[in-house]
Amino acid sequence: MKLVEQVSRTAAEQIAGQSAKPAGAAYPPRQKRVIAVVASLTASLVIFRLELLKRLVAAGHDVIAFAPENDVRVEQELARIGVRFVRIHMARTGLNPLDDIRTFWSLRQHFRRLKPDIVLPYTMKPIIYAGIAARALGIKERCFLVTGLGHVFSDAAGHSFKARAIRHLCVRLYRLALRGARVVFVYNDADADDIRRYRMLGDDLSPTKIPGSGVDLDHFTFSIPPRSGPTFLMIARLLRDKGVVEYVEAARIVRRSFPNAKFQLLGHFDSNPTAISREEIDGWVREGVLDYLGTTADVRPYLTACNVFVLPSYYREGIPRSILEALATGRAVITTDLPGCRDTVQPGVNGMVVKARDIVALADAMACYAGSPELAEKMGRQSREVAETKFDVHMINRMLFAGMNLAD
Repeated sequence: MKLVEQVSRTAAEQIAGQSAKPAGAAYPPRQKRVIAVVASLTASLVIFRLELLKRLVAAGHDVIAFAPENDVRVEQELARIGVRFVRIHMARTGLNPLDDIRTFWSLRQHFRRLKPDIVLPYTMKPIIYAGIAARALGIKERCFLVTGLGHVFSDAAGHSFKARAIRHLCVRLYRLALRGARVVFVYNDADADDIRRYRMLGDDLSPTKIPGSGVDLDHFTFSIPPRSGPTFLMIARLLRDKGVVEYVEAARIVRRSFPNAKFQLLGHFDSNPTAISREEIDGWVREGVLDYLGTTADVRPYLTACNVFVLPSYYREGIPRSILEALATGRAVITTDLPGCRDTVQPGVNGMVVKARDIVALADAMACYAGSPELAEKMGRQSREVAETKFDVHMINRMLFAGMNLAD
C-alpha cells in the first residue's frame, strides 16, 4: 500500500501547478479527436463496448483501445471496425502494489507517446490508474465510466481492519483519479451516493447517471420461450456473491415440487476471492441439481432455450449486462433488491425482485414460474418492452456522446 500511495503522491506533485479548466467546463467539440478507451478485460471491449467503439469511429475519431490480455478474436474485431489495440500490463484482480505501479507507468508512457485528447476508462483499476496517469500528463478531457465501484465497496468485502484499510486507500486513489474530470458516468444511484459520500468528486461536479451499458436489440432479438418443462438459467462469473450457492439451494427446494424443472448455470471460473471452485460445480452436477453449461462466446442460444432468467446477486453490480440480454430476448427475470439488479425489473410486470441471500424467497419466485409457464411468457414480453424503452444501446451511446461533448 505504501508503494501505491507513493505513486499517488508523485502523480499529485506532477499535477500541482498545472492549469486546468474547472471540472465540467464546456469544451468546444472538434471533428476528430484521439480517444483512449481503457479496459481491464480485453474481451469486454467487444462484449460491452463494441457499439460505442463503432459509433466513435463512425463519427470520425481516432480510437485506441487498451487492455491486458492477448485475444486474437477481439483484436481482429477491433481492427475490422477501425480501432487500434494496445496491450498493457494489468492484473485485473489482486492487490499487489508492484503490479499496480507497473500498470500506472505503462499507461503513462503510452499516453505520453500517443497523446490522446480524451481518456475513457471503465472498471476500477483502469479508472484509477488511467485517471492518475492522464492527470499527470495534463490530459484535461478525462471521462470515466463507473460500471461499479468495485468489490471493496460491497458488503461482501467485510468490515475487518484490512477491508477498511483497502477501502480507505481506494477512496484516496479514486479521489486523485477523478479530480477535475470532464464527466463521471454511473449506472445506479448507490454508486452515485458513494461517490458523494466519500467525496470522490469536487463540489462543482456530480455523477451523471446512465442506464448501464445497454443492449443491442438487433443482436438480441425477441423469442417466445419454450413450452416444455420450466428451464431456469443463470449467467454469471462463478463467484459466491453472484448468488451461485443460493441459486443451487433454491433449486433443491423447487425440484421437490417440480422434479422436471431444469436449472442451468453458464459462466467462467474466476480468480476473485469469492470464486466458486470446479469441485463444487462438479458436485452439484453429480447430484443432479444443476446443469453446468461451461462458457460461450454467444449466450443467445441459451437465453432462447430458457423460460426464466435468474441472477440472485449480492455483488456490487453496476447494471448487470446478463439481465439486459435476457430482457431483450424476452425473458422474465428473477433478481435481488440490490442496486443495479433492481433497476432492471418492474416487480410483477417483467419479473420478480427478492431479498438478497433469501433462499426461500428465491425458491418461491422460481416455483411461481414453474407452476405458471404462461406467466413467464407474459412477463417476458414486458421485458422486451423494458429493454426497448430503457436499455437500447444506441440511446445510451447518445447519452455518452452528449456527456463527453462529442459531435455525432
